[in-house]
Amino acid sequence: MMGYENQGYEEAHLYASKEQMASIVLADDFSPPSDGSKSFPDDPSPHLKAVFRSFDFDSVDSGDMNGQDRSPLASPSSSSYYLKISVSDPQREQEQSASLVPGGSSYFTYLITTFTNMPEFSGTEFNVRRRFKDVVALSDRLAESYRGFFIPLRPDKSVVESQVMQKNEFVEQRRAALEKYLRRLAAHPVIRKSEELRAFLEASGKMTLVRTTDVASRMLDGATRLPKQLLGGKSLDGGTSDMSEATQPAKSGRDLFRIFKELKQSVANDWGGAKPPIVEDDKEFLEKKAKLQDFEQQLINVSQQAESLVKAQQDIGETMGQLGLAFVKLTKFETEEAIYDSQRTCAADMKNVATAAVKASRLYRELNAQTVKHLILVYLNLLSNAGQLHEYLGMMLAVNNAFSDRSSAFLTVQTLLSDLSSLHSRIEKLEAASSKIFGGDSSRIRKIEELRETVRVTEDAKNCAIREYERVKENNRNELERLDKERHDDFVNMLKGFVVNQAGYAEKMAIVWETVAEETSGYAKK
Repeated sequence: MMGYENQGYEEAHLYASKEQMASIVLADDFSPPSDGSKSFPDDPSPHLKAVFRSFDFDSVDSGDMNGQDRSPLASPSSSSYYLKISVSDPQREQEQSASLVPGGSSYFTYLITTFTNMPEFSGTEFNVRRRFKDVVALSDRLAESYRGFFIPLRPDKSVVESQVMQKNEFVEQRRAALEKYLRRLAAHPVIRKSEELRAFLEASGKMTLVRTTDVASRMLDGATRLPKQLLGGKSLDGGTSDMSEATQPAKSGRDLFRIFKELKQSVANDWGGAKPPIVEDDKEFLEKKAKLQDFEQQLINVSQQAESLVKAQQDIGETMGQLGLAFVKLTKFETEEAIYDSQRTCAADMKNVATAAVKASRLYRELNAQTVKHLILVYLNLLSNAGQLHEYLGMMLAVNNAFSDRSSAFLTVQTLLSDLSSLHSRIEKLEAASSKIFGGDSSRIRKIEELRETVRVTEDAKNCAIREYERVKENNRNELERLDKERHDDFVNMLKGFVVNQAGYAEKMAIVWETVAEETSGYAKK
């Protein structure tokens, strides 16, 4: 992406030095001269008035109240409850570990300040220190507990950037990114009330949301269970020993056997000739999913064009500034070398053109800053006012994650149904074989009883998985409804800010150049 700052571009390379510009006067007031000219109306147009407002209706007004950016899916609430979060005061701390090198391992903690009047919290103000690992734990817990929701994505670890960037710059970028992430969580109508977020913001001391086991430990646990499962040890469907595990994604790593089975089912769905036990038949959801995928592609295209527009506006602003500087130099030359009155008059007119060009350049710079604010955002983790296009591109990742939750839950149901079908088939074969033996086969009868018990447990797991799938479906449906409504509101505000600023600044530039035209109108009469 292009490197645009929130306040425009560096002036040092665009405009003349103070000494070079000393010969012209640049008034901050761009109003027409008070010479009684009737070229301009007494009352500026609404567009002209409007440009003095930033048009960040959401990010300023609601942001000040709730302490959060107006991001996609940040539902405006009609209630008086607020949750204001800020991240500040990064401090380096030493890792409490048996390191051979004193001070060799350190990390940064950040002061997280919360102001709220929500009843879910035990007070109105909290100050806690958290490290990035705590944010990762919070994100993981939210992903587990709120499957199917469009959960804002946490900042990346950015290991490479931490090595390449200046330390202060990296820490500030991390601080701003964490603040933006927490504010987005606070803007979500469901997650803002979650026990996980409340504990993260409220609990003093060390973080209490740390997962009981990390990924490596869960994979090791799954590996130790795998031989018993492969050899026919008694467990749920050879895979899950706890009903609650049927509601969690297999990719968590605790059950390798289940991962293999779901992978097999997934491959069978995609490449196998046999029809899956059930298929996704929610036509409304499938249509919305397809439309969102198309919407994402359109967003990418519009975002690229918006960046091109900003680059073009930057180029014309720079060129206009260079033109003004060229006329400044020419004015200085004509003034110093002037012998006749006509030369002095020409120098005065060139001074007016130089002044107008520099004013226009500044207006382009201001306009570009507003365009960046409303359409695109380059330094996504550094700026507080996110452009709506890039905000929605980031939001689409959260949407895809929520859809993946649904697919994962559905795959679990498919796998358990396939297992039940396989178990019933095995029981039928054993019963048929046992019936051919007079008095029955005791070993087969015992195996049949074991399989029936496995069927009972697997049936319970299937019911849990179906309930989890229905819950994720409902979460998807609610989030999609919210997205449809808020996408309309967000894009109306985005386009309103963009169009009004374009019109307002165009009118300002027209005033600047029309003033020059009035001042040089004498040439047209000659």
